[in-house]
Amino acid sequence: MITNKQYFLQQSPLLSSINLTEALPPDGLRIKRRAETHRKMMTQTGHQHKGLWREVALTLSAAPKDWWERVVLKEFDDEEWKENFRMTCRSFNKLCGMMEGVLKPEDVTVRAPVPLEMRVTIVLYKLASCLKYRVVANQFGVHKSTVKKFVPTTEEAISIARRFEQKFHIPQIIGCIDATHIPVLPPSDGYKDFANRKGWPSYVLQAVVDDMYRFWNINCKMPGCAHDANVLSQSMLFSQAHLLPNSQEPREVNGISIDHFMLGDPAYPLLDWLMKGYTHSPNITPEQESFNVHLSSARTTVEIAFGRLKSCWRVLLKRSHFHFTFTPHIIATCCALHNFCENEKESVNPIWTVEAAVLEADLPQPSGRAYNSSDNANAQRIRVALTEYLSENFPLRRPYLS
Repeated sequence: MITNKQYFLQQSPLLSSINLTEALPPDGLRIKRRAETHRKMMTQTGHQHKGLWREVALTLSAAPKDWWERVVLKEFDDEEWKENFRMTCRSFNKLCGMMEGVLKPEDVTVRAPVPLEMRVTIVLYKLASCLKYRVVANQFGVHKSTVKKFVPTTEEAISIARRFEQKFHIPQIIGCIDATHIPVLPPSDGYKDFANRKGWPSYVLQAVVDDMYRFWNINCKMPGCAHDANVLSQSMLFSQAHLLPNSQEPREVNGISIDHFMLGDPAYPLLDWLMKGYTHSPNITPEQESFNVHLSSARTTVEIAFGRLKSCWRVLLKRSHFHFTFTPHIIATCCALHNFCENEKESVNPIWTVEAAVLEADLPQPSGRAYNSSDNANAQRIRVALTEYLSENFPLRRPYLS
């Protein structure tokens, strides 16, 4: 799997060319308005951000750089670092070290250059907050492609599959795939294309997640009107599925040779490398129903990953003022920062999750539509073999009744 440093330095000039004048509030009036807006939002969710109030109070009477040097660097504890920037000071310093070659200030500038640490801080704060701002950077984000690849190596895929099996009993899983909708400010002449089934404009973020909630493949170039199966078929993951890491020696399961595969929901096709559950019907067998429960349990990893992503990086929860062609870069950057935080074992405050749920309720996610075309014959044989393996080796499971 591509490392954090390889991703940030080889794939993306992350967080570059920050425009401090636009990224930070330029005057006390704007700060007061933002503070009042944030206070109302936090009151509704029953929580006050101690770190943010300290920022607002200091910025009202001091220049941003003064606030950064006198307050953040000298007074913030780890709780305040995580509340404002979603990571501890230790992780922040590590991230800055990775960014040094990309974000080193230019020697010749009209104004005093913005320190690297402050550049990174500005972006983290803005991505983590719901406060409005107009422009962060012309080159902020990731490589010009809106499709990112973090494909595991064969050795890493084998390790992922082993951990998935230990946790969920299903052999040969290397990831779980799903999609979520991210709000976007659409072009005036293309609103219909971006409108999803709930009626609000979005991009579809398709992601593959390992057992540790890390994204190893994302696609965020398709507008909200697209069906999940169509997003998959238009992705590099689909066109280059033959390049997915194999297991060197396929696993023999009930007489069927099974290589690595991913798990999806009913919105996806059934393929050799993509398993999904059986369609619910009066004729479903106890063994098939149990397989569905095992599969659903494993797929909670991608649901949890999306939840943690949005809880930390709240820019993904509201319709931003970025140009619609730039939004995929913001999405991909947030996914990269998510992976960094997961690798650094940064915890997600449960209060963030509650607050994110309140914000997401304003733009509810569209329900998935089942993929109804015929299934791949060999994929059906693989699913049957897995179903028999689970029913023969583990107690039958039944879905929880709501």
